[in-house]
Parts: sequence; structure tokens; C-alpha cells
Amino acid sequence: MKLNSTSALLCAALLAVFAFDVYADFDKPVIKEWTVREKNDKGEEEDVPYMSIDGILVHETDPAIVPQPPVITPGAEPGAPPSDAVVLFNGKDTEGWLAEDGSATKWVVKDGTLQPVKDSGMIKTEREFGSCQMHIEWAAPANVEGEGQGRGNSGVFLMGKYEVQVLDCFNNTTYPDGQAGALYGRAIPQVNACRKPGEWQTYDIVFHRPVFDDKGAVVKRATFTVFHNGVLIQDHVELSGGTLWKSKHAMTDYEAHGDKGPIMLQDHGNPVRFRNIWVREIRD
Repeated sequence: MKLNSTSALLCAALLAVFAFDVYADFDKPVIKEWTVREKNDKGEEEDVPYMSIDGILVHETDPAIVPQPPVITPGAEPGAPPSDAVVLFNGKDTEGWLAEDGSATKWVVKDGTLQPVKDSGMIKTEREFGSCQMHIEWAAPANVEGEGQGRGNSGVFLMGKYEVQVLDCFNNTTYPDGQAGALYGRAIPQVNACRKPGEWQTYDIVFHRPVFDDKGAVVKRATFTVFHNGVLIQDHVELSGGTLWKSKHAMTDYEAHGDKGPIMLQDHGNPVRFRNIWVREIRD
């Protein structure tokens, strides 16, 4: 069918609107701009630009309108918990931790580190969290055994469901979406930043929980930002679904759950050690 010029222009406009809706959503925040006639330092009148964001004037100083951010004390050294953090492991005992079924955990504390023993199973926090900033340090066994997924394997599960993979990937190849720092089965890390076996490694994770509607459908996906040993490996990645094992080539989908859940560490049969674990709750 041959289109006349008016129809062609209309189609082009509709396509442009559709493309804008798909690729950009700039309706929030609401930004308004205007000018006010004011006198400058020389007493001369001029038009001064003003702007508000969601009804708040830029550089507003009235604390009744824009309260000052809370003051916290940063950690005394890099990796140390700030004053508003919830310390999950104190290096002394397993207080605040349970087995996956809610019973007493079989994990042990040795030389200030938290570690599994044979058939100890998953461990979870008694306290539950939603969106959060998390710091955790881990070390794969110095005595290298196995290869691929059988070498220094564990995992950090946010809300007990969404896994950041722990694996000794120093000179050890596995499927990319299952290596250290992967969002297991869903997102490959940008780089492999692993240290040598036995050396301490850090994960700094910023996690925003998923949101579900009243019918159980996901309306806002979870996101992860992950630094491995100070290196950005997951950059505000939107999680396309669940990270639990379904088969060798399939992962679980999202399943509706509450706003908070436990943090869990995996016992995968490897003596991976953990220390310096803390969390800060953040806004969704």
C-alpha cells in the first residue's frame, strides 16, 4: 500500500513516540524551570533562572523542607562497618545465624572466621533484610582441590534467593555465568578479579529488592551492583529472574515473596571461610 505524505508523517511520529516510550522515561522526577526578576549585586535588575525538582527548589536551605542527611561515622579503615551498619558476624560465635530449617547451625567459628563443616548445610541470618548494602569477605581453600564448580564453591544469597556466586576462579575455568561474582545463571561479571587461593577477597554489594503486585507478578526487578576486590563487576544489573538451580541449563523464575528475607551462605562441600560481614539497609 502506498502512503501519502500526511500518512507517512503520522506513522513516523507514532514510531518516534513509541521509541521514546521504550527507551526513555523522563517524566520523573518532575522538573520545572522559570525566571524571577531580581536585582544583582550592582543593583541592576536581571532575569534569574530558578528550578525545582519534585516541587523542591534547587539548593533549598530550609531544613523543614529538606532535612539534612543523617550523620554517620565511617569505618575506621576500608571495609570496616560504618556506625549505621548491622554487623552479622562478630568473629567470635554464630549468634544471629541459623540452619536453613531454623534449627541451630552446624557452621563453626575458627580463627575468627565463619566456615561450614561436612554436611552442615546452608546458614542464614535470623534477621531479615530487603534492599541493602552488604560487605563480606571470603577465602577459598589454600590447598587447591578440584576444578570448575568443584573448587572453592559457595554463594551469598540476598533475601535467601538471589545469589552472588563465590568460587575460586584463579586459573580455574568454568561457565561464565557461574564464576566468581556472577549472578548465578543470570549475569556474567564484567571481569575476573579473583585473588590466589587462600587469599582474602571482598564483595561489596548494593542490592535493590524486586517488587510484586497483589497477583504475584513482578513489577520491578531486583538490581545488583557488585565490587569484587574493589573492582566493579556488576553495574546496576537488572536481574531477569531467579538464580536457583532448575536444571543444568535452566534457572528458576521470579516467585512472589515478602519485602524482606534472610541473607544466606552456601555449604557446597568446600571449606570456604567468611569474615567481616555487615549490612546497611537502604531505600528501595
